[in-house]
Amino acid sequence: MTRQINKDTTLCMSLAARPSNFGTRFHNFLYEALNLDYIYKAFTTTDLAAAIGGVRALGIRGCAISMPFKEACIPMVDELDPSAKAIDSVNTIVNTNGYLKAYNTDYIAIAKLLHEHQVPSNLVFALRGSGGMAKAVACALKDAGFKKGYIIARNEDAGKQLAGLYGFDWAPEMNGVQADMLINVTPIGMAGGADAETLAFTESAIGAAQVIFDVVAMPAETPLIRYARTQNKKVITGAEVFAIQAVEQFVLYTGIRPNDEVFQQAAKHARG
Repeated sequence: MTRQINKDTTLCMSLAARPSNFGTRFHNFLYEALNLDYIYKAFTTTDLAAAIGGVRALGIRGCAISMPFKEACIPMVDELDPSAKAIDSVNTIVNTNGYLKAYNTDYIAIAKLLHEHQVPSNLVFALRGSGGMAKAVACALKDAGFKKGYIIARNEDAGKQLAGLYGFDWAPEMNGVQADMLINVTPIGMAGGADAETLAFTESAIGAAQVIFDVVAMPAETPLIRYARTQNKKVITGAEVFAIQAVEQFVLYTGIRPNDEVFQQAAKHARG
């Protein structure tokens, strides 16, 4: 039986520069599977303050935050959970009677995937990016015991700040950098963008690495991941990151944790 939207249906949403169907497919699948009177919709905005104000004013229960809003939204919420405060980056806002509390479930996803894929902490990594998601990844790497790594960022101030925060090195480009694990935390390779067909790292850098990690979830297989597979590299995909961080958001919004079978079904459905 198809769920009917009514005046009491709870709305959850996402805000991203380039909205995708991952979140809508994942959350709405779970709402239907668990017979919850919720609905999820993706949005973009050119007025972040007004959008967050709308979340508060309209009683929207939850709002997922994606690039480029993860840091900019911080002044607009009432409280930062330790998961967000530790890295000054937000990917989830929960609205309880007009009180907005912000969390970061990206960190949980990254840490879990590093463990599940048994990535050795003695690998040297190169992380391309310096924004909110890059903070979550760098923090998870540090906490997982990684000692040697590079933040690759053209923005020298942001790159050096992030590198210094966790005791890693900074470089503006990969020139001269040798890394066992390459991690893309930029929009390079994201569908719909100018760099949609661009590799985030050179073919030679990919060839020299052991592990390729791309947090971009749209498409499910980016040019970086596709090429890495042809070179028989261990890969970790943005679709994996998305599914784990999304189920943690789902729990925050609903108070219900789906079992692993239903979670896997939702993740498969989200990937299309």
